[in-house]
Amino acid sequence: MPHRNVSNESALDSISAYMNRTGQTVAVAESVTSGELQSQFSTAKDAMQFFQGGITAYNITQKVRHLGVDPVHAMSCNCVSEIVSDEMSKNVIRFFNSDWGIGVTGYASPVPEKKIQELFAYVSIFHKENKVFSAVIQAENQDTVLVRKFYSGEILVMFAKLLKNCKNR
Repeated sequence: MPHRNVSNESALDSISAYMNRTGQTVAVAESVTSGELQSQFSTAKDAMQFFQGGITAYNITQKVRHLGVDPVHAMSCNCVSEIVSDEMSKNVIRFFNSDWGIGVTGYASPVPEKKIQELFAYVSIFHKENKVFSAVIQAENQDTVLVRKFYSGEILVMFAKLLKNCKNR
């Protein structure tokens, strides 16, 4: 069973209530979280009613093929940028025919050969064709599994807060 903490559970309850009240749906495109976000969404109450699914595209080839990520830009930044998370988020909506799309890409462990020591992730959220949120999440822990869980939990809380503030969508 996926790791759930109180804030994740509260965020999932809030997301589920909003989605079911409005009849909307969400899909996710993940890289750095490696399916953890999909796993979290699948545990939400009435997930079958609003969670369309997700895709884990871990390398540039799959991000380009399945999520329409610009290959030139992706090559220039090792697939880690706000632009890449935007493209993932926007295009997962089309891929799953959902109302909302969440995209996340970043680093869950250091990459010394690329001089990456700080762990961070870009997250973008689109509603229909519009970007409504983006952020950079910083991780302090160096344990890859814990970093993925941390990113996923932060994204759930951010999404729940976003939905709470946009009751008109």
